[in-house]
Parts: sequence; C-alpha cells; structure tokens
Amino acid sequence: MSALLFTVITYILYRLAKLGYIKLPFPLFHPLLLTPMLIILLISLVHVPANQYLDGSQFLTHMLGPATIAFAIPIYKHLPILKKYIGTILISITTGTLVAIVSSFALSLLFHLTPNFLVSVLPRSITTPIAIEVSKDIGGLPTLTTVFVIITGIIGGIIGPSVIKGLSIKSPIAKGLALGTSAHGVGTNKAMEYGEQEATFSTLAMIFAACITILWGKLLIPWLVGLV
Repeated sequence: MSALLFTVITYILYRLAKLGYIKLPFPLFHPLLLTPMLIILLISLVHVPANQYLDGSQFLTHMLGPATIAFAIPIYKHLPILKKYIGTILISITTGTLVAIVSSFALSLLFHLTPNFLVSVLPRSITTPIAIEVSKDIGGLPTLTTVFVIITGIIGGIIGPSVIKGLSIKSPIAKGLALGTSAHGVGTNKAMEYGEQEATFSTLAMIFAACITILWGKLLIPWLVGLV
C-alpha cells in the first residue's frame, strides 16, 4: 500500500512542478530540482524516514531502465542518417565523455573533494540508471552520483540552448549531439523542442555516451582515481 501511495505522491508532485515551471520557467523551479525539494519537505512534515520513502517508490526507479531502452524507437526511424554520420557521431561523443570525466576530476581536485565525492562525481554526464551502475563499479556512492547527474542535466538543459544560439549552430545533428552528450535526459527533453531529428540524435548521444563511459569506467577512471 505504501509503495502505491509514495509512487502516486511522487508523480503528482512532479506534475505540479512541471506545470509551475511552464508558467514560471525560473531555473530554481525546474521539475527535477523542485520535486525532490517538495518530497523532502513532505516526508519531513509527516515524519517518514527517507529509506522508507525510497523503498516505497522503487517502482519509479525500476522504470528508468525500460524508459531508456524505449529511446531506440526514434533512433531506428532515422537509421539511414545515423549510418551516414556514424564516424562523426562516435568521435564527437567519445570526446564529449572524455572532457566530462577529465573536467569533473580536475574540478574535484580544485575544490578538494573527498575521495567518495570525487569518485561519485565522475559519471555525472550520463543517464541516471547507467550512472548508478558505473558509480557502483568504481566504488562511488550511487545516491550521490544521482544528485550530480540531476544537477548536470538541469544546468545543461538551461544553458545549452543559449550556447547553441551563441555559437550559431544550425545543424540538427550537432544540436542533438551537444544536448544529449552534455545534459543526457534533460538535454533530450530540451532537444524535442527543436524537432524530431534533434531529439533523435540527442537520444543517440545519451545512449552512446553511457556505453562509452562504461568503458572509461574500466580504463580511464581507475587510473585517474589512482593519481589521488
């Protein structure tokens, strides 16, 4: 009973936050930022332990995997374009994931983050379900990684369109790859506002970035952590 209740509450709070963001698109009111705040406030007022709420809302967490797999549908629709630009796509996404990891590592050292924080922040630029698994593999804290993933997505979704406009990027492929690689799910949601092709390549970037980061998690990340 509690699982159904917590799931419904989470959904309702998210829908309310999304409606509010449409009417007042202020960065701090982004649904992915506002909804957790509302949930924290609610469970604090009714004295529900955080672990109990997490256990009760596991259904939503488990749906992240199928939702990610469903992104294969728009990719299939644009398969000819994908085949044509596969080399450019792979080079772009591989470079993007490398920059994300190295910059995260450099900033972690700059701000003197503890080893747990440092390891947890490295997979921040990929979609949540895969970031959680990478975090586990490299000895990070999955919950902390999830927070960094959300923050990265929100910031990328907010400033991404301004960067695209400032650089006068016109190509739908370039727009999609940039948003998907830098802001994963939130970036893909923003790419949908540009068009179907942008959304498709943003989806592709998000998936490829996750796969490539898994490889970095076995090769590059342990080496970086060993430098600390």
